[in-house]
Amino acid sequence: MKSSTPTPFLGRALGAALLGLTPVLVLAQDAAAPAAPAINSGDTAWMLTSTALVLFMTIPGLALFYGGLVRAKNVLSILMQCFAITALVTLLWAIYGYSLAFGDGGALNNWIGGLDNLFLKGIGLDSIYGTQTIPESVFMTFQMTFAVITPALMVGAFAERMKFSALMLFMGLWLTFAYVPVAHWVWGGGFLGTLGVLDFAGGTVVHINAGIAGLVAALVIGKRKGFPTTAMPPHNLGYTVIGASMLWVGWFGFNAGSELAADATAGMAMAVTQIATAAAALAWMFAEWSAHGKPSVLGIASGAVAGLVAITPASGTAGPMGAIAIGLAAGVLCFLASTKVKRMFHYDDALDVFGVHAVGGIVGAMLTGVFASAALGGKGLAEGVSIVGQVITQGIGVGTTLVYTAIVSLILLKLVDWTIGLRVTEEQETEGLDLALHDERGYIL
Repeated sequence: MKSSTPTPFLGRALGAALLGLTPVLVLAQDAAAPAAPAINSGDTAWMLTSTALVLFMTIPGLALFYGGLVRAKNVLSILMQCFAITALVTLLWAIYGYSLAFGDGGALNNWIGGLDNLFLKGIGLDSIYGTQTIPESVFMTFQMTFAVITPALMVGAFAERMKFSALMLFMGLWLTFAYVPVAHWVWGGGFLGTLGVLDFAGGTVVHINAGIAGLVAALVIGKRKGFPTTAMPPHNLGYTVIGASMLWVGWFGFNAGSELAADATAGMAMAVTQIATAAAALAWMFAEWSAHGKPSVLGIASGAVAGLVAITPASGTAGPMGAIAIGLAAGVLCFLASTKVKRMFHYDDALDVFGVHAVGGIVGAMLTGVFASAALGGKGLAEGVSIVGQVITQGIGVGTTLVYTAIVSLILLKLVDWTIGLRVTEEQETEGLDLALHDERGYIL
């Protein structure tokens, strides 16, 4: 009868087999572990390009778009404001803005970031933000260009009447107490992003934020002298169309760049940006044609900007047919807001910042919750989230941004008015801000 105890030979054989399997088990463990993020040259090249495109949107794109819309005596003031804001925000972002927007705020992270990256401390050649595949220096600069254009968008609301010193002080304060917190809430790990608010490229952070602040500023500073009885037509629509065209091109960096990688999502973001913009331009044109009997160059350019604004929050989640719907809605609703609604309430939003950016941003943010659904051609909602549920979440993001930024902007404007004054004198406004504030002329007569 054979013993049931394994023979020494069998034991040695099993041990050898297990020893031989050890490298396989180790390799399997390594394969299962997530790979550390590494810099990808293709993604980095695309993000370097996108960063340049977004800066191009402010200077010269937005500067020319707004510059052509004001009267000739104020064209340099608009160009100066956009240029100076670019320089001011660049420094503030490098000193503390980036750290507070995208740093880890610890126990306060739902509300604000931390101070670890003050003066860009810790951002070196090998730094990578989170799980990205681009250098953190590129990510920081890309986000800087968003911080630059957001307050610059506001200047159109109170064009031709704010003191330059007041503008500089207000923009620095507004970046700190309005833009930075909202950016952190949505993109930096704050409570709106955690809640599930979808804002791929800045519908709430950029456009609603700037649009509502611009409206508050226009109301606080008051109407332009002669508004609305005195005609104040754009002095150079050629500049405006050139600026709008630059915005259209630059917006590909704005939206497709927000994927932070050169991949299929970035490609679709570029496609839907083009489609929505075209739909909105035509929608505004036909709405104006129907209402006023003729289509205008200003109308189609404004419609294109409205479409760019509206597709921004949805650019990473909507499909092509969703982009058409968003563009059509934005073109019509922004036209109504910039004409009938403005006349109804008699506010002097000089260049329709609220009508295009706030209204367009709201339209886009809310419809993001609809057209992100896979059933409607979108990327798909989070597991267990319905269209209704996502729209409600989007509404929370929109409402929070509107209320918070309106209150903060009002407080800051009153503070600036109390300290150094907001508005130029009546004589300076009549003379024009170019000569009165900068001692220069846009044109030699």
